Amino acid sequence: MAKNNVSDFIDFNALLKTYLSKWYLFVISVIVCVGIGYLYCRVHQRPIAVRANVLIQQDDSNPMAELGGMGSLLGAKGYVEDEVFVIGSHSLFKNVARELGINELHYVSDGFLKKHLAFPDFPIDVVAPGIADTLMSTVTFKIKVNKEGLADIKAKVKSDVIAEVEDVKLPVTLNTAYGDFTVVATPTYPKGKSVKTNIIFMGYDVAAEELDKDIMAFRGSKKSNVICLGLDTPNALYGTAILDKIIEKYNERGINEKNLQGEKTAAFLKDRIALLSEDLNESESAIQQYKERNKIIDVSAEASYQTGKRGQTENALFNVEKEIELLKLTREFLADSLNYSELIPTTVASGAVQAAINSYNGLVFKHLELSQNAKQNSYALRQLTRQMDLMRANLLVSSQKALGNAELNLAKLQRENREIAGKLGNIPTQEREFISMKRQQEIKQQIYLFLLQKQEENAMLLANSVPKGLVIDDAFSYSEPLGLSKKIILMIAFILGLIIPPAFLYLHKLLRSKFETKEEVERHVSAPILGEMCVDRSGRSLVVSPTDTSSATELFRLMRTNLQFMLGGENDKVVLLTSTRSGEGKSFISLNLAATLSLLEGKRVLLVGMDIRNPQLANYLGIAPNPGLTNYLSTTNVPLESIIRPMAGIANCDLIVAGPIPPNPAELLASKRVDDLFAKLRTMYDYIVVDSAPVGMVSDTFTLDRIADATVYVTRINYSTFSDLRFVESIYQDKRLKKLSVVVNGTASKRGYGYGYSAKTAAKHKK
Repeated sequence: MAKNNVSDFIDFNALLKTYLSKWYLFVISVIVCVGIGYLYCRVHQRPIAVRANVLIQQDDSNPMAELGGMGSLLGAKGYVEDEVFVIGSHSLFKNVARELGINELHYVSDGFLKKHLAFPDFPIDVVAPGIADTLMSTVTFKIKVNKEGLADIKAKVKSDVIAEVEDVKLPVTLNTAYGDFTVVATPTYPKGKSVKTNIIFMGYDVAAEELDKDIMAFRGSKKSNVICLGLDTPNALYGTAILDKIIEKYNERGINEKNLQGEKTAAFLKDRIALLSEDLNESESAIQQYKERNKIIDVSAEASYQTGKRGQTENALFNVEKEIELLKLTREFLADSLNYSELIPTTVASGAVQAAINSYNGLVFKHLELSQNAKQNSYALRQLTRQMDLMRANLLVSSQKALGNAELNLAKLQRENREIAGKLGNIPTQEREFISMKRQQEIKQQIYLFLLQKQEENAMLLANSVPKGLVIDDAFSYSEPLGLSKKIILMIAFILGLIIPPAFLYLHKLLRSKFETKEEVERHVSAPILGEMCVDRSGRSLVVSPTDTSSATELFRLMRTNLQFMLGGENDKVVLLTSTRSGEGKSFISLNLAATLSLLEGKRVLLVGMDIRNPQLANYLGIAPNPGLTNYLSTTNVPLESIIRPMAGIANCDLIVAGPIPPNPAELLASKRVDDLFAKLRTMYDYIVVDSAPVGMVSDTFTLDRIADATVYVTRINYSTFSDLRFVESIYQDKRLKKLSVVVNGTASKRGYGYGYSAKTAAKHKK
């Protein structure tokens, strides 16, 4: 199992050392980030929030509002949700762009990478009458004018150059496929100074689309009738001018719509009043003719009159009929001789008859008194009787005459009663017909009067039109720009500059496949670390010499010391060096480790090149590859002494090179001659260093494990992979190579290396 050197806690010391070793990354990152932040602050202008608030008044003053559904057909009432769309409509924005001329945006340079939106004054203008009405593209003019007044102008549509002139005096006309554009200097042009500006020329429709993207229009809240307008722009004057103009055009549009509505209403009212006037005249004429035809003024009054008259007539009939009966009774009474001296009991209506009756009754009273006191044949009694007879005769004549008159009066009253009954019988029909005619006349009259009133109200509204939008807040800008200030941006850039290197190193660590430090080897491999070797930039293959005190030589000396701990046994002499693949420095380590061992007093060392598939020792030392080991192993005719040669410049160190590459390297290394050879070499040398083939490519090294006492596995920083370390660990755990230890090649040159190979660990590997 691999050693687990990773603590549950973060090793801040190790992190600090790593970051300090990469200090240049922090410096570069901070410089780059702060530089980008500075450029961003210079190029990017912080926008200023411009806001305006408009109260939408509910339009209840429409003269047609009381007509219900008809009024809604003429637009009597508007809603805030609809007005939000109206105030943000394309047509309204187009009118704003046309009146303010903001289909041209002027960006004037203020120096290196800095420019501002110029409004309302700008040094150079582009004049193109009529083109903006139909232009559906955006033309960008890049203009540079030097101090002498000579201009370089380039016009582009997207990335296509449509016109370009150099060193011309303003004004100048550019003939393009989109029309003729004239570039002129404005009254605010700074004479004698250079000017650099970009002018973006758009059609009004395109400008309206851009305004639609930039301008915010929304309802203040669900329960309010306020529309909030907003625009974030680097030029507050530009923003306030746009919002004020939007409100102005919106109110102007509302007034025009209201006036148009009023004019339509006036025309409608005029036509209806004229039509109703004719209908009303016809109705009144029909009522007049009906009254004249039926000889009535008022049906109700006529009915009341006839009813009263009928009552009077019937009462008169009753009295006349009663009078007739009384007269008849009176005549019958007078005609009866038995009643000669009796009082007449009736009372009649006729004054003359009643006076005669009263006189007669008076004579009867006198006759009764006289007859009681006087004699039967007295003169007075006879005279009184004669008067009574005369008066009785007169009464008969008078009553007959009164009776005739009463009967004539009765016939007249009966005739009148029949006429009244006839008239009262016709009154319901007349009343129904009259009420129907009157109702039509009254309805038309009421509508006529109502429309006359609305006509006057509409005329007053037309004379006093007010905008629908009541301005609560004219366009205003906030005192502080939006976004982060320059100091905060630079501070953030500085912090990012400090954060990016650790993040980069961490990601690099996660994504990389090759290890970079000796500590990583220690975390992934439980085999002991024999030592490390720094990068040598001398260009020499043999860096160890008796008088050399370089870092590389010292590292090999430390490696030698650790190796002696591993070879603790008296007969432990043969050290096998291998690696995963070629290029990890195995032959370099073998050569210099052998030279370092030879520096020990009284020790003889032999370096054997047994990487017979890809021999490199002869090339490193610049010597002939023949004769070599393969010559000795492949035949019995080559004596051992012929392949052993001294290493130049290193005393007590001999060398056997690999020799020519054989056709059967695996069989050759597995032969008994190898065992016999090393048995003999053990008697001749104190240490034998074997440079074998990489185990990750061929199995030769495993074959040679039988003749070795220890194995040194060479890895290389930024070359060997983590999978190579896992392969080393598997070999170590399976004990496929004796006393395996690891050398880390390619470390950075530094002082104070922390080596150490304890006697306890050495004893562990001796077992």
